[in-house]
Amino acid sequence: MSWFRRRRPDPSPPVHLPNPHEAAVVFWQGWYELLPTVSAAIGDGEPHRVENELCELVAAIHPDLHFSLERGQRAIYALVVSGQEDPRLRPYTDAWIEAAPPEDMIWEYHDSVPPVPDPTEVTVNLAGHRLRLGDFRVVAQVTDGAVDVAVYHPELAELEEEARRAMTFLPLDVTLGERLAGEWLGRVETAAQEPEGTIDLLELRELVHSLARVDEPPTHGS
Repeated sequence: MSWFRRRRPDPSPPVHLPNPHEAAVVFWQGWYELLPTVSAAIGDGEPHRVENELCELVAAIHPDLHFSLERGQRAIYALVVSGQEDPRLRPYTDAWIEAAPPEDMIWEYHDSVPPVPDPTEVTVNLAGHRLRLGDFRVVAQVTDGAVDVAVYHPELAELEEEARRAMTFLPLDVTLGERLAGEWLGRVETAAQEPEGTIDLLELRELVHSLARVDEPPTHGS
């Protein structure tokens, strides 16, 4: 799984933003042109080779969008473009997914981070660190209809602030799916030391699904 998250832009709003539908058309034209390079980079196990080009394509839609290249669930690979549930960005991600080509055996497309079947089997390479999501532990507390969580991993303290923040939220997103996480998670913080009473990511999923009355996703081989 290869996650590319853009650095936070200057907080001042852009002077001009393109029409979401026009920007989506331009993106997909650029994607088709870049696709052979993307495929070659992924095939060589070096997706970082196309990071800058893809960052430019996504930023041309809106500078606050994030994206990732990852293993697909229905296809081999997945391209995710996400507004991280920011309502300002929903028109852009809506237009982007509406203009997306049909999925095929190679590529599928998502306008929010989807849950993976088993997050504990995922390893993320970030900032020179390999973090197994199976090593993450969380403390979850249900308060006023929301789930407050503290996230712990022994290597989080070694990351720079931006990377540490990304790796606090990413395990939650891939465990629950970005939209369910946005709906049900309240306060999220990084724990400097492992707290007492922690659970793993699959147990967190079970907790949130029980509150949201969501059926459990199928497991491998089902």
